[in-house]
Amino acid sequence: MARAACSYLQRQVCMSIPLPLHRRPALRPPSLLESTIMKAPQHPDEAKRLAELNSFEVLDTDPEEPFDDVVKLASALCGMPISLISLVDGDRQWFKAKTGLENAQTSLEESICAHAILAEEGFLEVTDASIDPRTKDNPLVTGEMNLRYYAGAVLKTEDGFPIGSLCVLDTQPNKLTPLQRDALKVLAKQIIVQMELKRALRQAELMRREVDHRVKNSLQSVSALTRMQARDVKGEEARAALEHVRRRIETVAALHEQLYRAEQSETINLNHFGTSVCRLIGGSAPHNVRIESSWPVVDVDANVAAALGVILNEFAANAFKHAFPDGRDGVVSCLVQTEVNGRCELQLSDNGVGLPGGVTAQQGLGMQVIEASARQLGGAFSLESGPSGTRITLDFPLQDADYDGPDENGALARM
Repeated sequence: MARAACSYLQRQVCMSIPLPLHRRPALRPPSLLESTIMKAPQHPDEAKRLAELNSFEVLDTDPEEPFDDVVKLASALCGMPISLISLVDGDRQWFKAKTGLENAQTSLEESICAHAILAEEGFLEVTDASIDPRTKDNPLVTGEMNLRYYAGAVLKTEDGFPIGSLCVLDTQPNKLTPLQRDALKVLAKQIIVQMELKRALRQAELMRREVDHRVKNSLQSVSALTRMQARDVKGEEARAALEHVRRRIETVAALHEQLYRAEQSETINLNHFGTSVCRLIGGSAPHNVRIESSWPVVDVDANVAAALGVILNEFAANAFKHAFPDGRDGVVSCLVQTEVNGRCELQLSDNGVGLPGGVTAQQGLGMQVIEASARQLGGAFSLESGPSGTRITLDFPLQDADYDGPDENGALARM
């Protein structure tokens, strides 16, 4: 007993005496793999990569069905309970779409996708996350989630920047077949195609708005300058010419506004467009002349609407100038009717004095413009004129116009 106690005391004393430096064991810092998560290094061009990611304006957006469908399909094809579209941000990974997981994002320290985007071959597969040095200390592996498998196809943009991955995960070790790997890569490419298309459409819309703003301002400026010039000019002929130009500009402005409202289509509602053009033309009519019009509720190609607007403007301008001398009251009428054979008929008429004697339909710039516009529509053009007025009839194909039928009152909309 005494010997045992003595031996114990000797050991304690020996342990308390510092060893000489040359006999001390070398101090080694704890291994990163042993004590902390192995965080993925940054991409070699991280700033540009993040700029590319942000250019899509997708982070923190609402779920979208096309992307949700992709992760569901990936999960089914690979036989995995979890699938994600993961976007690797500067300090987190955010999930644009997910199935089998509630979290919307995780830190970069927990992100396996941050490793995946560095894979040279564009694909990362971790068959057993509990033994892979990049993932074995990850809380997603060691914690309640008990993650064991990861496979991710890199989302690489057209400019070559990896912004995330389409990945599938499992809670047990696994391995994809070559066919499943290829399927995941194909789906990843389709995600990028969708994102780049949405970005291109957004940029085109911004450009369209900028161009629209500039065109609108330019038309307003030219119209105002023309109006001021018409007031100041002394010659009656020059004043009439400037007024003619101003009316044309305002007609173009009406067409431009209708085009702007046709947001995602190349068609224009003819009823809305025609009513707007008639209102503008009526604003420049003599006080003794009024305009009546009837337009079908039909969507037509923008070029068709533009040609009809030009024809109407030229006819009305000519009627205002020549059809009602000496201040007599008058009416300029515009009637547009759709036909069952897919064609449309335009009738323009006035109840004025008719064309002056000896004047033919081919004379005058206005009539030449009308004929050119009629040819553009592929229509048959005719003109009649007499003491009771002038009438133009144009029959033309509607092509792929989408006819909506009469308005809510059972008839064509009238101005």
